[in-house]
Amino acid sequence: MISVEGLKVEFNATPLFEDVSYVINKKDRIALVGKNGAGKSTMLKILAGLQQPTAGVVAVPRECTIGYLPQVMKLADSRTVMQEAEQAFEHIFEMQADIDRMNRELAERTDYESEEYQKLIDRFTHENERFLLMGGTNYRAELERTLQGLGFSRQDFDRPTSEFSGGWRMRIELAKLLLRRPDVLLLDEPTNHLDIESIQWLEQFLATRANAVVLVSHDRAFLNNVTTRTMEISCGRIYDYKVKYDEFVLLRKERREQQLRAYENQQKQIEDTEAFIERFRYKATKAVQVQSRIKQLEKIERIEVDEEDNSALRLKFTCSSRSGNYPVICEEVAKAYGEHVVFQHVNLTIRRGEKVAFVGKNGEGKSTLVKCIMQQITDYTGHLTLGHNVQIGYFVQNQAQLLDENLTVFDTIDRVAVGDIRLKIRDILGAFMFGGEASDKKVKVLSGGERTRLAMIKLLLEPVNFLILDEPTNHLDMRSKDVLKEAIRDFDGTVILVSHDRDFLDGLVTKVYEFGGGQVKEHLCGIYEFLQKKQIENLNELHLNTLSSSPVPEKKCTPSGESKEASAASAAKLSYEEMKERNRQQKKLERKVADCEAEIERTEATISQIEQRLATPEGASDVSLYEQHQKLKEELDRIMEAWEAASMELEEIKEQKGEN
Repeated sequence: MISVEGLKVEFNATPLFEDVSYVINKKDRIALVGKNGAGKSTMLKILAGLQQPTAGVVAVPRECTIGYLPQVMKLADSRTVMQEAEQAFEHIFEMQADIDRMNRELAERTDYESEEYQKLIDRFTHENERFLLMGGTNYRAELERTLQGLGFSRQDFDRPTSEFSGGWRMRIELAKLLLRRPDVLLLDEPTNHLDIESIQWLEQFLATRANAVVLVSHDRAFLNNVTTRTMEISCGRIYDYKVKYDEFVLLRKERREQQLRAYENQQKQIEDTEAFIERFRYKATKAVQVQSRIKQLEKIERIEVDEEDNSALRLKFTCSSRSGNYPVICEEVAKAYGEHVVFQHVNLTIRRGEKVAFVGKNGEGKSTLVKCIMQQITDYTGHLTLGHNVQIGYFVQNQAQLLDENLTVFDTIDRVAVGDIRLKIRDILGAFMFGGEASDKKVKVLSGGERTRLAMIKLLLEPVNFLILDEPTNHLDMRSKDVLKEAIRDFDGTVILVSHDRDFLDGLVTKVYEFGGGQVKEHLCGIYEFLQKKQIENLNELHLNTLSSSPVPEKKCTPSGESKEASAASAAKLSYEEMKERNRQQKKLERKVADCEAEIERTEATISQIEQRLATPEGASDVSLYEQHQKLKEELDRIMEAWEAASMELEEIKEQKGEN
């Protein structure tokens, strides 16, 4: 679909990358990876046609459509959510207006026998069929489904976009992109403003319904669930792997080891050659050999080793004096804004040293409860008690705005660093992407993401015993996230993490508080156990009416040995009939998935044949072909939805069987 040949980009005569060539094929799911500053966002801008390369060609077919979501964009605030999302169907509205105009003209004119009147009828018929072919009559259902998938409720549809935060407005832009169904989707950090449920919906959409996708993301789990091809920008070149991210990491390690061995061998060869030249430079009898070696040295193409920081940088949050045993206790805490109840009957106890996650859809009260704990909100009801000697370090996105703009990056950190850590300031800044000259930048010239990272480093060095981090990973690359994760894991105090990054939370938290529907539920398990448990609960609800057996016993995911006993007890309770029913259900779903896949293949083949006929002059004038094509497209959508539903149910029932 898109062919890139000999691409080169320079900034201030310094190549960012050069001699880059690759092809984006139909249905490709590509992860574009590399260290910050390698040129990932630049590559997306070039593919989108927003930036011109220094040299090289990007060949895009004329009929190919491209959708691009940048990290930051200017958004209009003059419409409601629904009106803004409807801009995705602007071409349909224009077509409808044109059809209405022709319809009025046909009604007003009386020259029925004229050639112009007949041409107008033909054009009206052709445009009307095209309108139906493009789904002009059923776009609204797809629009509502997409907005709801990205976390909007029906009550939000008529609210002006100005009432929403920047993150929510970015979701509207993402919805518009997805609704346009471009041939190639270019997404730059699309998960930064999504909660876990919306990310899972987006994963499903991209995996099953999108065309080609090129994705830049620091969310490992998202990359693994969506992409099947990984392109790395490193040392100014592109390395193309036909595998998902986790497999790429292993292959990259092997490649780097090979490069390292070749580099070491070459360095040895260069040293030997230089030693020979130096030794015999002034001996007339060796002049010819010396000149030969000098030319040989000049011709050597130097091997570059991929950039990789192997320094064992370990940071640690400075834990101040010990807090009480229970830093936070909530008893029947509730908060409402007028008639809107954010949450109620919140009862939770966080013990000293625990690391817990607050998860749930945006707007369900996670940040509100954090503000209650911080005493920034005091008009809640119930009892919220902070333990003895609790010293809170609080990170929130807008905290970056409180930095002194006249200081440099280095000076900002130098003012809070104490003791031996002062000797490692440059290393710390490098770990968070402020290496080299970047540490001498003034805060006022930093981007929003850079300010966020700087605020995180500042918090890292402040002495506290209770950390509350609200979406701390949004602007961190994978290495920086690893550094931060290790620092939190080693922290001796208590931690609350409000995050949507499953990979970051994995292995870090032992308790999950789920916010939703005005309630806060406690789950004594890690993040992946929680997600798995939620899928099982949804499956139980889904099949409540279809399964004749009693409901599957809920798994208790407690961290103690009781979990195994509870799991064993649950398994023991499953009767032979229940297992038989579950196996029958699985076989039925497997047959349904296979039937749907075969039907999809047949329908797509038929649609392709009709489209070939429509491309001919005879076919373009055949109205019945358009009708047939429209019906087949609708049928394909129905089969795809049935296939998606059956596949998800099958996956869930397999996981459920694996747990019991």
